[in-house]
Amino acid sequence: MINIQRLKKIASQVRRDIIRQTHRSASGHPGGSLGCTDFLTALYFEVMQHDPAFKMSGQGEDMFFLSNGHISPVWYSVLARSGYFPVAELATFRQINSRLQGHPATHEGLPGVRVASGSLGQGLSVAIGAALSKKLDGDPHIVYALTGDGELQEGQIWEAAMFAAHHKVDNFIVTVDWNGQQIDGPTAKVMSLGDLPGKWASFGWEVLHLENGNDMAAVVNALQHAKTLTGQGKPIVILMKTEMGYGVDFMMGSHKWHGVAPNKEQTEQALAQLEETLGDF
Repeated sequence: MINIQRLKKIASQVRRDIIRQTHRSASGHPGGSLGCTDFLTALYFEVMQHDPAFKMSGQGEDMFFLSNGHISPVWYSVLARSGYFPVAELATFRQINSRLQGHPATHEGLPGVRVASGSLGQGLSVAIGAALSKKLDGDPHIVYALTGDGELQEGQIWEAAMFAAHHKVDNFIVTVDWNGQQIDGPTAKVMSLGDLPGKWASFGWEVLHLENGNDMAAVVNALQHAKTLTGQGKPIVILMKTEMGYGVDFMMGSHKWHGVAPNKEQTEQALAQLEETLGDF
């Protein structure tokens, strides 16, 4: 039986890690990280079959690719709390010679990271390639990916979407963080995304809707449902509505926290709203 309360407690600690990482480095992207915390917690601690011992090939296990790499603070926290590397290493986020770069990279050899990401639009292509490789190898496991909604303004996303549908890459589940915000403002003002469900469907994808990506039970249910749709000839996309900055009242719903680190006072205010459940780094 799924323990939703356990997942919520982990998510609370992950949110504390995000605030503390970005404050310590005086840089980073807390807004989207906080919004995607429930998703990544559910994925790593409940849904995905993965091994923290980590092998780059990903053979015999599920794989995850973070395309919107700027939300690295949440991914690093989830990886560390899952056992990929020591939790104490989170204190080195964005420091010189750290393995925890501002955007995930591979040359530092950080377990859990298979591709450098953050150049928006590219991660979907890599993830689809990994999924296709699994099909060719007869590996029955699933490949997951996460993209931002502003990232869908990149043309490469739609080239990859067309490729995946054409080649029936049906062991692949991508989730779009549909928070309606990007660095310069609301996506509706910067460049409207239009009819996202219709666009994905027209490209030949199975489209799922997750109306509240900050509801842990709903996230788990959506991911589990998506798994049941694999192997049926279509790649799967989950359009996940989230709120940027979720969990910290003064950060919620504003693009201003896309890439701004909290100062000392703001950090204390944020941490007062988030329960420490696993111990701070």
